[in-house]
Amino acid sequence: MPDLLLELFSEEIPARMQARAAADLKRLVTDGLVEAGLTYASAGTFVTPRRLVLALEGLNDASPTTVEERRGPKVGAPEKALEGFLRGAGVARGDLEEREEKKGSFYYAKVTTQGRPAADIIADVIPQVIRNFPWPKSMRWGTGSLRWVRPLQSILCLLTREDGAEVVPFDVDGIAAGNTTEGHRFMAPGRFTVSSFEDYSAKLRAAKVVLSAQDRSDAIWHDATNMAFAAGLEVVEDAGLLAEVAGLVEWPVVLMGEIAEDFLGLPAEVLQTSMREHQKFFSVRNPATGRIERFITVANRETADHGETIIAGNAKVLFARLADGKFFWDNDLRVARDGMDAWRKALENVTFERRLGSQAERVERIAALAREIASMVGADPTAAETAARIAKADLSSEMVFEFPELQGTMGKYYALEAGLDPAIAAVAEEHYAPLGPTDDVPTAPLSVAVALADKLDLLTGFWAIDEKPTGSKDPFALRRAALGVIRIVLSSGHRVELFKLIKSEVSFRFGLAKFGSEKQPFEKFARAAHAEGYDFISDEIDEYFERISPEIEEDIVRDAKKFVPEISQDLLAFFHDRLKVHLKAENIRHDVIDAALSMPPTDDLTLVVARARALQAFLDTPDGENLIQGYKRSANILAQAEQKDGVEYRYGADVKYAETDEERALFAALEGARKAIAPALAEERFEDAMTEMAKLRAPIDAFFEAVQVNADNDIIRRNRLNLLHDIAEICGSVADLGKIEG
Repeated sequence: MPDLLLELFSEEIPARMQARAAADLKRLVTDGLVEAGLTYASAGTFVTPRRLVLALEGLNDASPTTVEERRGPKVGAPEKALEGFLRGAGVARGDLEEREEKKGSFYYAKVTTQGRPAADIIADVIPQVIRNFPWPKSMRWGTGSLRWVRPLQSILCLLTREDGAEVVPFDVDGIAAGNTTEGHRFMAPGRFTVSSFEDYSAKLRAAKVVLSAQDRSDAIWHDATNMAFAAGLEVVEDAGLLAEVAGLVEWPVVLMGEIAEDFLGLPAEVLQTSMREHQKFFSVRNPATGRIERFITVANRETADHGETIIAGNAKVLFARLADGKFFWDNDLRVARDGMDAWRKALENVTFERRLGSQAERVERIAALAREIASMVGADPTAAETAARIAKADLSSEMVFEFPELQGTMGKYYALEAGLDPAIAAVAEEHYAPLGPTDDVPTAPLSVAVALADKLDLLTGFWAIDEKPTGSKDPFALRRAALGVIRIVLSSGHRVELFKLIKSEVSFRFGLAKFGSEKQPFEKFARAAHAEGYDFISDEIDEYFERISPEIEEDIVRDAKKFVPEISQDLLAFFHDRLKVHLKAENIRHDVIDAALSMPPTDDLTLVVARARALQAFLDTPDGENLIQGYKRSANILAQAEQKDGVEYRYGADVKYAETDEERALFAALEGARKAIAPALAEERFEDAMTEMAKLRAPIDAFFEAVQVNADNDIIRRNRLNLLHDIAEICGSVADLGKIEG
């Protein structure tokens, strides 16, 4: 069985496109071969800046010959229909067979498709793959019609067998497939012939090309860390940069240089970001001081002077880059030491979203909300408001304008330079977290208050203007914001009144979102109404606006009373959906979350999750599963009886009407459970409450075995139905077990 080696050799492929291109090459070629009837044992892809490589092992010599039966037209059909069938099947009239079926006689033909040699199939598939390759960006060159990411220079395509190798002959836009390739552009120029994948990889290594991207990454990291360690330093880990640099070189040569003394006083994040973004340098840190003191660059060639010229040139370019950073830093420090007022003023001219006002207006909303949240999370309200007001000031700074990814980080430095308390300064950096599902969440009370306010303002604002996530589209990262709120609340265990906060924030921006700038006074009065304890669901809000602000029209108040609760409930439901996604990692089922959400308050996420975890643990036990069946049996019989009789059986059963020992035992068990469960629920010891419920399994099972609920005696029947209500009420005191599926 032959092996296939394919190399597409071109000018430099952008590093960001390489991994995807290798995966696409493998998928498209193997899918095409399999569809044509060729199978293979294994496939591997490799990519360097100048080549895409696919190696297949154990390929079939040829596709199999196949015989297919095709049903044709009915016997007696028009002649033209029969002729068309014969042409399509490629058979003669005499080769047809007539078969009798329920709907009449039909013609059948046996169509034989002869197998094809592997080389012929490959010669058909690969040119199509090349011509239709899905590059994110591609180009044309010369006079040809082929599009490729960069000019394609040669194609190597070999089928290798034990007795030798053959070139698969095909041509793409004048580039004929062959058996030659090139080594390193500078250290081993010129073409050479290869005969197999083993020969190819060995000769490339000799020609100063490391074929595997993983091998290049490993070599870079090994040499970089050893070089830094020898100098008593350490390399700052950066997996993304390592992958990118490995895609820029075919023969990595690691070199280390020094950062000029002029720049060692810059924040480490500034140095690291500038070197990574502009120069693709790794930062080298002094572990004793935390300062970035050196850099590591990766060259694509060895030199006679062991890289001294390269290091000198890079250091010169880096000096210019860092001089810009130092200029930004020095200018920003002057503003920061004046209290950052100029930056905060500048935010008035920065639009956050045209329907939601400026960044400065958003900061004021966040500050007011942070003050309200502070008491819920153990933070000082005044400090929370102050922290919120300075948290986004660095958005106006020169450094963040140059490096947007440093927002928050620079805010912390500038707040410290302004003389603010370190706890307040830390908020500038921490309030953005978490940005990803694995990021740490803020834990300091001030940071928690402002982080929650920031995310809730974002969510309520876009909900108010009906810009919600749809399908896979979420341009404002609202799902991430909601998940951030959930993670912060759950990790800290804080009891946040989420619906109250949502409702107040939606009402504050109702006028602006619905009616535009001419109705902006509405937000002012909505906030005042909230501060005085008025609720948009109550009728008292009408009287309040009539008394305080007659110019607020009645139709606006009427619309607000409808709009605010509807939008708030919809956003709370969005949080519940995100909660289910978040808890999937804990193997907590969606129906368990639904059951926990049936018990108010549904906006206390900490409480909801505590109920859900207790219920999930309970359901994982035999007692839990059986008790669910007993509960559902009770609830179903009770529901049917209430529907039939048109009354509710919820007035308490009396043990004096019990007729059997099993019935009396259930009365006693329910009474004991009620006394044990009540304090457990009051103290939110849901696991203990579920443990007490589990003790009801045996008496409930015995009751249903021995007792007929729908007795002939109406008094006994009503008493037993009331007893079923007691079962459902006690068993449903932690969560609505009726929501449990199965």
